[in-house]
Amino acid sequence: MKVVILGAGKVGESLARNLSQDGYDISIVDLDKKKIDYLQDRLDVAAIQGHAAHPNSFKKSGADEETIVIAVTNNDEVNIAACQIAKTQFSVKKTICRFKDTTYLGCLDSFGENMIDIPISPENEVTSHLKELIVHPGAEQIEEFADGKVKLVSVKVKKSGKLVDKALRTIEDDMPGIDCYIPSIYRKGKPFIPSGDTIVKEGDEVYFVTASENVDAVVNEMRLEQGYSRVMIIGGGKIGFNLAKQLEKSYKVKIIESNEERCEEISRDLEKTIVLRGKGADQELLKSENIAQVDVFCALTNDDESNIMASLLAKKLGATKTMVILNNPSYVNILPGFVDSCIAPHRLTVSSVLQHLRESDVAQDVILKMHSGAEAIEGIVHANEHTIDYFGKSIKKLPLPAEASIAAIVRKGVVVMPSSEVELCIEDHLIIFLSNKEKVKEVEKLFTKI
Repeated sequence: MKVVILGAGKVGESLARNLSQDGYDISIVDLDKKKIDYLQDRLDVAAIQGHAAHPNSFKKSGADEETIVIAVTNNDEVNIAACQIAKTQFSVKKTICRFKDTTYLGCLDSFGENMIDIPISPENEVTSHLKELIVHPGAEQIEEFADGKVKLVSVKVKKSGKLVDKALRTIEDDMPGIDCYIPSIYRKGKPFIPSGDTIVKEGDEVYFVTASENVDAVVNEMRLEQGYSRVMIIGGGKIGFNLAKQLEKSYKVKIIESNEERCEEISRDLEKTIVLRGKGADQELLKSENIAQVDVFCALTNDDESNIMASLLAKKLGATKTMVILNNPSYVNILPGFVDSCIAPHRLTVSSVLQHLRESDVAQDVILKMHSGAEAIEGIVHANEHTIDYFGKSIKKLPLPAEASIAAIVRKGVVVMPSSEVELCIEDHLIIFLSNKEKVKEVEKLFTKI
């Protein structure tokens, strides 16, 4: 499949890297010659210097009716124009358009009928992700599947957890009536599929699947965590503002923003949030605002280095939990241990795009770890040569690669936890955890339509 990526920033580069590894025919377009030369030397892609919305760029990329265009430049208007040209002049198969300003999402028809097939908004994804981590204390990562019915959660085990040094099977005794399944554990950075006899150790990173309402109960099996009440946000941009807006009725929220005009603007639109003018790494300001009493410190500016320094200072001064936005993928791998939660917008954007590129019937595709290739997909089972012999048999008999495990089944809207007693049915939604994304193609065979 041919894919043309418009924009070679962090998001475009991440998309090109992941999709080229998956065997897609990738062209990437950007005006910056240095970026183009860099990608041409390091990735198996056709790197084209040119304007993202210029017809010549599409001609050079070979765009045609079988091409998917992904517009992810930093300019919403360029992305819109590029999708319009791709559809009207080159009749491309599908357009995916990134929007930084979510106002555009409410008027897509204004750009022409079927000009933009799939709008994506990293800012909304990031805000939602941050809110989930605040609402569910102790969780490291939360991903939704099956329209929110199922949540895949990552949690780092602490000594305070009820399950520490016990076998996994004992979790049923602690939580009678609560369904939960653990498809993978990372121990010292290496994944394995656990059994009921697996002993949970302090420091393990446990991935579990459960219904939304059960997340906190399962997290407390791994680590006891007090609820949060005080939140401090650094950066009053779109993400910081929207997060405060969503939290201020249930939490005590403060925003620190350096721009005076922006401070005045957001203070008018927020009801209960306290807006302060200043810098996130101002030690005296943080002390005066009782940083030691803050439960969650969120550094959400566009500057990675400022976010990191502010979070390190906040932690030193007594903030309970720190969260940062990081746009540079290199920082994501070195900060765990210094910062509690690192949110990478490019990971969320790549995940949003992937599910729309799969040729099989995949409802959702989420990259869990960019550096190691851990991934989770939700696919719908169809009758084909790979599945026909397994209907009516235990799902445990499905021929999955060793790196994959079924985390949950959604059958006619009902969530079912996997066991040897559960038989495979046509149109089951299988949520599958993979520790190695190179095995996705093998798993996808289950979801192929004839």
